[in-house]
Amino acid sequence: MKLYNTTRGFIIEHLGAYFLSKKTDWDAFVNRSNLFAQLLEEIRSLDADPSLASAISTNLLPPISKQEVWASGVTYQRSREARMEESKDAGGGDFYARVYEAPRPELFFKAAPYRTVGTGGKVRIRKDSQWNVPEPELVLFMCSAGTIEGYTIGNDMSSRDIEGENPLYLPQAKCYDGAAAIGPCLYIPEHPIDPNTMIRIYIHRAGATVFSGEISINRMKRKHTELASYLFQELSFPHGALLMTGTGVVPPDNFTLHAGDVIKITIDHIGTLENTVA
Repeated sequence: MKLYNTTRGFIIEHLGAYFLSKKTDWDAFVNRSNLFAQLLEEIRSLDADPSLASAISTNLLPPISKQEVWASGVTYQRSREARMEESKDAGGGDFYARVYEAPRPELFFKAAPYRTVGTGGKVRIRKDSQWNVPEPELVLFMCSAGTIEGYTIGNDMSSRDIEGENPLYLPQAKCYDGAAAIGPCLYIPEHPIDPNTMIRIYIHRAGATVFSGEISINRMKRKHTELASYLFQELSFPHGALLMTGTGVVPPDNFTLHAGDVIKITIDHIGTLENTVA
């Protein structure tokens, strides 16, 4: 089942049929435990409307309202290696090796909803950075009770030179206007997402593919429930929260994004998040 936030309202896609929810508040709509069962019950009282399919492509909004966006770091081996390499001159490389093996994960605040863009929106690279990359990630949606209710796609835009200069600069490397993209929908399965699910990224420049990569989410070192548990351990989220789960696909060190690049991130079962670099 998929949920779309559109200018026409909240659209539920299930088994190839489309339904317009009677709910009018996104936060109340998604912030429910056992969301799959509740949505299944709701659509039993709704009529399918094939015309809603066009609203998904023309009237789509980001699947977020008041939810904060958080992120996890160093959850894949490739991310560990990349961050150790970028920070070695600053003496911070060992930090990432240690957190990869530590019981406590790295969690950090990524974006307020008003700094987050959806598919079709523009992501940004910082004006004071020369080395910028996208990070394709599976995103967990958790309701206010802390349970994982769904998934979406995330692009964790990162300024690698700023973070590499000093690990204490992480917030500046990760948090700025247009640094987070999520979408196109919330995927609400009956059971947890298949661990063999693939994440794929393509970066196009002037019509040519300048980078591509893929990885299965089963390569992640930490469990999704583990990350969710740590996030909710000392924090409350009255509207629920979104948590990026880290990346295992990192472009080579000689690659940096350019304005006008098109980033496409696809995750099985969910769809494609597409953004242009401003």
